[in-house]
Amino acid sequence: MTARTSISVAADDLQAVVGRLFVAAGLSTKAASTVASGLIEADLEGVPSHGVMLTDMYIDRLRQGSVSTREKAEIVNDNDGAVVLDAGNAFGHLIGDQAIEIAVERARRFAAGVVAVRHGFHFGTARRYALRAAEQGCIGIVMCNTRPLMPAPGGAERVVGNNPIAISAPSEGSPPIVLDMATSEAAMGKIRLAERAGQSIPVTWAVRSDGTPTTDPKDAIAGMLLPAAGPKGFGLAFLVDLMCGLLGGGAIGAEVKPLYGDAGVPYDCSQLFIAIDVRHFGDASKFRNRATTAAEKVRLGKRAPGVRQLFSPGEIEWQARQNADGKVNVDPAVLAKLIELAQLLKVSAEPLSAVAN
Repeated sequence: MTARTSISVAADDLQAVVGRLFVAAGLSTKAASTVASGLIEADLEGVPSHGVMLTDMYIDRLRQGSVSTREKAEIVNDNDGAVVLDAGNAFGHLIGDQAIEIAVERARRFAAGVVAVRHGFHFGTARRYALRAAEQGCIGIVMCNTRPLMPAPGGAERVVGNNPIAISAPSEGSPPIVLDMATSEAAMGKIRLAERAGQSIPVTWAVRSDGTPTTDPKDAIAGMLLPAAGPKGFGLAFLVDLMCGLLGGGAIGAEVKPLYGDAGVPYDCSQLFIAIDVRHFGDASKFRNRATTAAEKVRLGKRAPGVRQLFSPGEIEWQARQNADGKVNVDPAVLAKLIELAQLLKVSAEPLSAVAN
């Protein structure tokens, strides 16, 4: 009998269990629901590296105090379209919601709103917040820094994180237009998934600590990620790091701690949320129509031999969610960990326990 590679779970059931876990660990019911929803949203969009596999790490940090139970960041600087928030190590999903709403509100008044966040924690996928701005008629730009994971071109030490950036533009209907990318060839979460599954990784994803290529995820985790597009990806990652940290007076470079390091030490990342209200620049309806037309041109363009479909930025994740039909495919090891956490925190894991057997 072969082991199951994934187990299909109803998203609502999964969210209920994960929400109960966070409540048992100290979050309010509302905050727990927001964090759980953000994780499951990533799973539904085909990005499990930012999904419920993070639950045990989140809860470990919450119980050891490096993530706080606060639900709002403190506004420490407010200057029209420029705002600085101190997240106080609160869950990134909560502070991200707050930050993008402030950015949109300031964009309504000043054409652009820029919110820098210091002392932040992992906020899931950056597209989540960029899309929220686009849904309200704004271009959304969201970025975050991480601990150093990548070398400079030709270097042999980690100097910059694989700092993600997402950009979304208002458009008509679906799918939305959104770019969401790590500045490395692959996210560390994907490598950790490969390690858990006992799988190899492409040789272009990472190098060993001495800079030599590897397909072993364990060597990659101990070594260094490679930047996307070589020096171009490195340069983008470097500037994202500076913009996130320096504008808000937060951490940059090695001042950001390992996400999977000592759970008692705050992650302390920096984030940047930008909203640009297109109505301040002209006809918003015309903007949305032209953006939609441009995306359709990409999808309907001439295909190379053997290519069945072309995608506009963000369409693959949107399509994954449509095809998911309200169900999440969970790695058996992740599901087992959730059930173990439920036993530890003395909450019900049903109906996950029944599905896992």
